[in-house]
Amino acid sequence: MKKLFATMAVLLSAWATMTAQVTPMILGDSHAMMRLEQGGAKYVLLPVQEKEENAHIAVLDGQNEMVKRLNVRLAVDKVDYLVPLEIGKGRLLDITFNGDRRKTGAVKDFACWKEMKFSNTFDTTNREKFRPAYHHTPLYGWMNDPNGMYYKDGVWHLYYQFNPYGSQWENMTWGHSTSEDLIHWKAQPLAIEADWLGAIFSGSAIVDKDNTTGFGRNAVVAMYTSAGSAQTQSIAYSADGGRTFTKYEGNPVITANAPDFRDPKVMWYEPRQCWIVVLAVGQEVQFYSSKNMKEWTYESSFGREYGNHDGVWECPDLMKLDNKWVLLLNINPGGPFGGSATQYFVGQFDGHKFTCEDEPKETKWMDYGKDHYATVTFHNAPEGRTVALPWMSNWQYANQVPTLQFRSANGLPRDLGLKVANGETILTSKPSKEVDAVRGKKLKKPTDMCEIVIDLKANTEITLSNLKGEQVVMRYSQQKQTFTMDRTKSGDVSFSEAFACETCAPTYGNLRQLRIFIDRCSIEAFDAEGKMAMTNLVFPSEPYNIIKVKGGKATIYEVK
Repeated sequence: MKKLFATMAVLLSAWATMTAQVTPMILGDSHAMMRLEQGGAKYVLLPVQEKEENAHIAVLDGQNEMVKRLNVRLAVDKVDYLVPLEIGKGRLLDITFNGDRRKTGAVKDFACWKEMKFSNTFDTTNREKFRPAYHHTPLYGWMNDPNGMYYKDGVWHLYYQFNPYGSQWENMTWGHSTSEDLIHWKAQPLAIEADWLGAIFSGSAIVDKDNTTGFGRNAVVAMYTSAGSAQTQSIAYSADGGRTFTKYEGNPVITANAPDFRDPKVMWYEPRQCWIVVLAVGQEVQFYSSKNMKEWTYESSFGREYGNHDGVWECPDLMKLDNKWVLLLNINPGGPFGGSATQYFVGQFDGHKFTCEDEPKETKWMDYGKDHYATVTFHNAPEGRTVALPWMSNWQYANQVPTLQFRSANGLPRDLGLKVANGETILTSKPSKEVDAVRGKKLKKPTDMCEIVIDLKANTEITLSNLKGEQVVMRYSQQKQTFTMDRTKSGDVSFSEAFACETCAPTYGNLRQLRIFIDRCSIEAFDAEGKMAMTNLVFPSEPYNIIKVKGGKATIYEVK
């Protein structure tokens, strides 16, 4: 299925004629400057070599005031790819290199000077065989946590942690994409960029329909972590539907003496007529309340004795489902199979504190795959639905997966609910109904973009493979009440020792049907009733086009 990205207004689809090679001013063994006055070009294209250390770049205007700072792995002896830096007010780049010059050679001979060009365009045509077709990805660069998600006027808005200057983590900015169907996404200009309080880390956004904040009726208000020498919470508002934001002059709005103090998730609590924000703070979450999102009052903390504490708690979310409340809590490391994962707690919230109904040491996982993290929900979803979206990767290897133009995708959108199984309340995840709308005709064999429905028996084994001998094996055991997925022979597993693995999920009762979604580099398996979800990346050298099912029946559909 063709990826229906619309190119950003600032990013065009073809290479333009480049001007002559740049001439740097070499100022020392690790210092150089470069002028940006090159006939009115819109971008300077920066050559990246991922194995190199970051060079620190200050962008100075005509008065030698700094307008931007960024870190880029400028190429020393080989160019992996180019990234665009919009020149704007910039007139001079002040560049400081790191690394051992005895190994890398003289700065004047670096490959970046030979390949650095000025241009009015930047090519975003896909050059990656592993880029998903029906999952959201950035046009280029690095992406991790979904941020600031909301629904407004028929449009789903997704912001995300984004590095515009490389395909590895750095320079955290809020990227922005929009969709009318949760499947086909349109790339938008950058939403919120770093300032002197720090990089723009994860957060959330709300539609202020009653103007409680004073920024205007139906203003979009984003709350995010400013990550500088300390982590503090800031807000910004948009009067044009979330396209552009103005930062609040009173930032930061919440501060604390804590090293890991981040990822605010805001919700409206109707009984108290106030906003509630839940924040990840080291090994717990904290709740604050506010009438205007500017002045906040600490309410309570939760989690010190609950759940998994093998890593840092991040990206919390709080939601009401039926007559109970669910607290999502992402953790890294500490996942059931190493690295990143999403745990959750079920209980009650009274506007001041969260009370968990489960035993303190019990850990419930939202998804039992290796590649499901930073999951949060959309504000203001229609029809009273609770729609979640994960980041589809794992911090153990996210920077090393075998792509270059971009890194990371989001998992499929999931509608959340609650179900009682084996005497306890569990969180259910089903592919959102928008996923059903892209199911096409039946196929005779799997492709790299398809849905496979498996009618199960008591014991079922499903093997997906190709002519190269690469395979993924999935097994359902009714007796053990488990579902497993083995990707140890799935294709390229060489980039990380942590990648090759088998993942296993409890099924909370018998399963009758599985829905398996394949999209070039991912396999997502869902119980049709929502009791089990498993998300795993795979990197086969060619698509899995062979399926063998023992103890069940497969029906294959194209995804259109």
